[in-house]
Amino acid sequence: MAKQKRKVLGGTEEQSKKRKKAPAEGPGQAPEARPDAGEPGLQAADATLSPEEQRVLQRKLKKARKQQLRAAGRTAQDAGARPSGAQLALDYLCGWAQKNASWRFQKTRQTWLLLHMFEEDKVPDEHFPTLLAYLEGLRGRARELTVQKAEALMRELDADTAGGQDSPLDATRRGKTQRLRQVLQLLS
Repeated sequence: MAKQKRKVLGGTEEQSKKRKKAPAEGPGQAPEARPDAGEPGLQAADATLSPEEQRVLQRKLKKARKQQLRAAGRTAQDAGARPSGAQLALDYLCGWAQKNASWRFQKTRQTWLLLHMFEEDKVPDEHFPTLLAYLEGLRGRARELTVQKAEALMRELDADTAGGQDSPLDATRRGKTQRLRQVLQLLS
């Protein structure tokens, strides 16, 4: 249909593209300033643009929306308000504990839990027993790496304690040591 329009209008393809650009942007109006700039779909005037021109226009509109959000003091992530990785991993763990029918294995969630399981601020004490139960079912390379990591951390904490280093984080260190012992006892 676009080819038929070109034939009717006459002229070369370059002239045709120039004619398409002018009405789409309007006289003295940038694509960002058009009233339909916030619309996700393309409008009737935009339908005459080539696919490449449509992509360029969409990028410009997206950039304009980001600038508006910045001007309002928000970022694009604030507008979406997505949960953090920590919250997603803890929800994953709770879903597993409840034997939820919608629960399914997610490597990224398991990896996050294994990386942060010794940190009390990221995996609260009320979730740690559930995490230990989850670790019982850990198999293969993940189990081996978890044991190796726990042993290495335990050696590091023992060396710090033997060196006589006192710090204000002793309570945190004790909590971490206790978690390490529980994980090693469970997996070894």
